[in-house]
Amino acid sequence: MNGTEQRKYWIDTMIRIGDPVLSSLAQRKLREQLPTEFHRERSHFAHLEAFARLACGIAPWLELQDLDGEEEQRRLKYTELMLQSLDAATDQDSPDYMDFDSVGQPLVDAAFLAHALVRSPRNITSKLDDRVKKNLISAFKKTRHMIPGPNNWLLFSAMVEAGLYILGDPDYDKVRVNYAIRMFMDWYKGDGIYGDGKDYHWDYYNSFVIQPMLVDLIHLFEQDSYAYTGFKPIILERAKRYASILERMISPDGTYPLIGRSLTYRFGAFQHLGQAALQHFLDEQINPAQVRCALTAVIRRTMEVPGNFDDNGWLRPGVYGYQPNLAEAYINTGSLYLCSAVFLPLGLSPSDEFWSAPNAKWTSQLLLSGEDLLADHSIEA
Repeated sequence: MNGTEQRKYWIDTMIRIGDPVLSSLAQRKLREQLPTEFHRERSHFAHLEAFARLACGIAPWLELQDLDGEEEQRRLKYTELMLQSLDAATDQDSPDYMDFDSVGQPLVDAAFLAHALVRSPRNITSKLDDRVKKNLISAFKKTRHMIPGPNNWLLFSAMVEAGLYILGDPDYDKVRVNYAIRMFMDWYKGDGIYGDGKDYHWDYYNSFVIQPMLVDLIHLFEQDSYAYTGFKPIILERAKRYASILERMISPDGTYPLIGRSLTYRFGAFQHLGQAALQHFLDEQINPAQVRCALTAVIRRTMEVPGNFDDNGWLRPGVYGYQPNLAEAYINTGSLYLCSAVFLPLGLSPSDEFWSAPNAKWTSQLLLSGEDLLADHSIEA
């Protein structure tokens, strides 16, 4: 497949994953239709999890301008479904009104939903009518009674404030944003990696949460503090390095190390690499087309395994097919939709080099076919 064909494959895959969520929610039938048999004790949170995580991943595509043809028709359709879904999720008279009040999990997914608004300020956030904006502001503020732990949850608290900011609420809390940014500056472990709190864990949380949210927060709020002006280039240098590490972790056949918790988020593990491509901060030695081809290999390797979906098209837990024992106690059906974060580069125009350049081998393919590449180095070396 060339870049044009790969783009269509990505869109087809994204819609296959996301259509059941958005189509059901826009009709105010998500609570009725989303499977909740898996980890039923967590099912109360499943609807917000599915919607917010999907929204976080597809928002850049919905934000695109100047498309045409079939893709533009599809983008318009799902933009409208997203706007209807935001209404259904936050209208207290809706049967799909979502839980933003309970202690714990709603803070996480309010943050993912806020991140979607940050990623689509023109076609989603600015298109919301005043009633829905008011409902979203109210929903986000309900999560403020939750005290985040000393880990990636600080970024959830900060991103909710980013959602309030992007919605135009002057009451956003700069202290929550500042605390999260400064703590992660302290929790840096070296060579592009942050601890999830004071300790480092071998998992993909630098990609699931930490680096994507930290990068977008420093972009959004850099004007709020002179200190942020100094932090920004440091954060972006680290982000660039971590994106390079993720690219090197993709094997020639599209597999990757299955290490750590939350593996059932599947290729959402590469959110940060996708964000680096979307925002053009890939390392200069990395050809954007090699990232496209590497991520396509990851997506295909995962999607070609039977068992990822139930008979009605809803995701099932696993990393390659149906593997329920991989799902930790906090995982429910809705949690799985963080896989959608891999699709961030669809927010680039089809004419962007990422999509338009010829196919290219990624690092592991190059090295294992005998290519003589420059040695890899730590950014602290």
